[in-house]
Amino acid sequence: MYASTVRGLLVRGMLAGLIAGLFAFAVAYVVGEPPVRGSIAVEEATAAKEAAPAPAAGHAGHGGAEAAPAAGEEEELVSRPVQSTVGLATGVLVYGVALGGIASLAFSFVLGRVGGFSPRATAALTAAGAFTTVYFVPFLKYPASPPAVGNPDTIGQRTTLFFLMILLSVLLGVGAVILGRRLAPRLGNWNATLAAGGGFVVAAALAFLVLPDNTDAVKPEFPAALLWEFRVASVTVQVVMWVVFGIVFGVLAQRLLAQRTDPAGAQATAPQPASALG
Repeated sequence: MYASTVRGLLVRGMLAGLIAGLFAFAVAYVVGEPPVRGSIAVEEATAAKEAAPAPAAGHAGHGGAEAAPAAGEEEELVSRPVQSTVGLATGVLVYGVALGGIASLAFSFVLGRVGGFSPRATAALTAAGAFTTVYFVPFLKYPASPPAVGNPDTIGQRTTLFFLMILLSVLLGVGAVILGRRLAPRLGNWNATLAAGGGFVVAAALAFLVLPDNTDAVKPEFPAALLWEFRVASVTVQVVMWVVFGIVFGVLAQRLLAQRTDPAGAQATAPQPASALG
């Protein structure tokens, strides 16, 4: 019974993640693609300027004519139209399904353990916690950068640091939940939540100080407005994904758990799946 409930929540979490991914893809295409195209244009203009040799005496215009084909010799394996449509949709949908499944398992664990919240409220709290720990806190330390920013040779190091920040943020988030539960009997739910939240903020700030900064700085000639637009678009896509996931999964989880409660009990919160994991 318990295993089938968790399995049902997992399936519904992946479905909710797929739906959330569709909304996030639409936002990413409409809001995120323009700054990406602008960043690529800046990168291409900079590369062409650096590749163009100074015209020699008696050969003015001839060297520049040869530089243009040289700068465009490298062909993309996947065209930009495919990257911005099929490629973007595939990446966002796979991301949404994967995180939806993980978030549904987290929901199964916390249901009934963080207060007497309904499945919908618990789903909303889970989505908010996932957005904060998996994306927003790491983003504050290592903000997203468009294609034209950053040295390709350091992408491995930057990726490692970003995922390390995600791991630390998630662990700190779990620790904050555990701390809040232990403080609740003595301080009350509200004060325990404030104390746990404050502890999370302090611990995250210490992690910011300990982890190295991104030494691959934004180039001075890169337009600041374009960089800001890209980063706002990145945050917007994530907000839309997690808001939609929280709403859709909350409805699906509420219906599933309501079907598996005793009709005579008239309670839809059904904390049984959480106790199964304890």
